[in-house]
Amino acid sequence: MVVAEFKNVNYKYPLTDEYALKEINFQFEEGKFYGLIGENGGGKTTLCNLIRGLIPHFYNGELEGSAKVFGTDIKEHNVEELAVKIGYVFQNPFNQMSGIKSTVFEEVAMGLENLGVEKNEIIRKVEDVLELLGIEDLMTKNPNELSGGQRQRVAFASIIVMDNDMLVIDEPTSQLDPQGTENVFEIIRKLKQAGKTIILVEHKIDLIAEYCDEIIVMEKGQIVCSGETKDILSRMELLDYGALIPQVAVWGHEMGGAGMPLPEIPITVEQAVRLVRERGRMTDGN
Repeated sequence: MVVAEFKNVNYKYPLTDEYALKEINFQFEEGKFYGLIGENGGGKTTLCNLIRGLIPHFYNGELEGSAKVFGTDIKEHNVEELAVKIGYVFQNPFNQMSGIKSTVFEEVAMGLENLGVEKNEIIRKVEDVLELLGIEDLMTKNPNELSGGQRQRVAFASIIVMDNDMLVIDEPTSQLDPQGTENVFEIIRKLKQAGKTIILVEHKIDLIAEYCDEIIVMEKGQIVCSGETKDILSRMELLDYGALIPQVAVWGHEMGGAGMPLPEIPITVEQAVRLVRERGRMTDGN
C-alpha cells in the first residue's frame, strides 16, 4: 500500500527564487524503512516537512504538482490530523521538549493527554515505551535538566508512545554515543517489524546500510537516485552527490581496481567477510 505519493512536485519557500524541491516523483510504501541521504542543504528536511504537512500549511510558499499522504492531497489535510498519523523526531531534542513538564513521565505522556487517552492507558503506554528505550530510571527526572543524549531518548519516547503509522526521524543519534546509537537503531528496527513506515535522515552511513530497505539520495532539491539499499550504497558515484557510502564499499571497489575483484560490492562488514571467504574458496578451487 502506498502511504505517500509525489508526482512532479516543485516547491520554493516564501520570498525565495530558488526551488527547494524540484521534480520530485516518488512513492513511499507502507512498512518500509527508507534512508534519506545526501549533501547538507540538498532538500532532505524540506521533503520531510512536505510529508508532515508543514508544507504548505505552516511554511506556505509555492507548491506545484501532486502531493498525497494517506490518499489525500496534502493541501486538503490539516497539520493536526497528520500529526496523529505521522510522528516526527527532531535532530535537536531541545526543540522537541515542551519546557512545561516537570518530569520525564509527564513529558512523554503529554501527547496522549492531548488526545484524551484514558489515564490508566496512558500510564501503561508510557511505562512500556520507557522500558523499551531503557530509560525507566529517568521517569521522575526533570526533562530540562537532562544531558543531550538523555533528552534525545526522551524525545524519541514521546513520539513512539503515540503509536503513529509513519515516523519521520531526523538524525536521532546526533547526541548519542556509539552504544546509544546502536540502541536507537535497534528500536527503529523493532518499529519497522511492527509495520511502521519509517523515513530516516541520517549521516551514519554504516548503520543506514545495515538497517534500511531503500535509499533516497538528494542533491540540490532533487532525488538523484533511489532503490534498494544494497544497490544504491555500493555506487561510488554517490560521492559526487555529496553523499557517503560505507567504507567497506570503498574497499570493495579498491579490491577490484587492484585486480582482486569480489563477487559483488559489500556494504556491511558482515557481507565483506562473507565475500572474502567466497573469493578464497574460488581461488583455492582454481
